Amino acid sequence: MEKTKVQEALTTLRSEPKRKFSQTVDLVITLKGVDMKKPEEQLDFYLPIPHGIGRKVKICALIGPELAEEAKACDKIVMEAEFEGYAKDKKKVKKLANECDYFVAQANIMPKIATAFGKVFGPKRKMPNPKAGCVVPPKTLLKPLVDKLQKTIRIYAKERPVVQVVVGNESMKDDELVENISSLVDQVVHHLPGEINNIKSVHVKLTMSKPVKIL
Repeated sequence: MEKTKVQEALTTLRSEPKRKFSQTVDLVITLKGVDMKKPEEQLDFYLPIPHGIGRKVKICALIGPELAEEAKACDKIVMEAEFEGYAKDKKKVKKLANECDYFVAQANIMPKIATAFGKVFGPKRKMPNPKAGCVVPPKTLLKPLVDKLQKTIRIYAKERPVVQVVVGNESMKDDELVENISSLVDQVVHHLPGEINNIKSVHVKLTMSKPVKIL
């Protein structure tokens, strides 16, 4: 990814009228020549980016008593004893799903987690995912995982040949955004069967702006 083109696009975006809130910076990668029906041509992986997304990532622990102390590193804790209450209240589960970015689960109680939260978390792609390291043994250090997730994003393209992700916000420095975008595009290219030949276009945009093409 040519960093000069990314920088030029950011300069264009920053010339737009200011909004009353800090807009996110979104990256949109449109794919071509991939068959979304073939699992090997789909994208679903987690990627650490150099500078995070410009805000704190909220993490919730779904755990038993074994991890109660370690889970204090997370923003929210839901204990196993509380699962039944959530299972009976779909609105409560939806609220939790919307509040948090990642969910860390204690591995030996995953069936209970699936029962209580799966119907809501599944469609929202919020179920604790082993690919992100979010399914952990009953005895594990959670602080390193919480720190890692602060700079981790999910790259996903299964139903449609489009990847759209938040890569930062406009309060971040240009060089940080350029690094995030460049590293992300390079990794997506690396994961595609035809690499750069499977990229139709790459655009960057702010929450309320039109997209600016960078590839």
